Amino acid sequence: MARVRLTALLYGWITALGLILAASLILSILLKFTSFGAAALNWTTLSISIAALFLGGLISGLKGKEKGWILGGLTGLGFILFILLYQYLGYRTGITLEQLVHCGGFLAASLIGGMLGVNLSSDTNSSK
Repeated sequence: MARVRLTALLYGWITALGLILAASLILSILLKFTSFGAAALNWTTLSISIAALFLGGLISGLKGKEKGWILGGLTGLGFILFILLYQYLGYRTGITLEQLVHCGGFLAASLIGGMLGVNLSSDTNSSK
């Protein structure tokens, strides 16, 4: 059972990271070739990150099929840890209050996604 949960977590992390990398590529192309301004970039990236973590938690819940709040929470915490380590080790900057609020939103989105994913997966299994 632990192997199933670890696989579900990996699927969730890969989904969230893949969506964020794809969105980063699209946003960089928009910034380069259109009049999309950097002022709108903060809210856009925050929205995309929350949606990606929601979908990552959802995939974790769908694959894990039980304890979605744990799977979603671990998906969010792993991603938050990755971001904070990248920031600290790469840029040598600390954590601000604004980032803590963003991290809370990331965690909430992945938790909700994980819980919803488990409920969606159990609905499809019980109807068969």
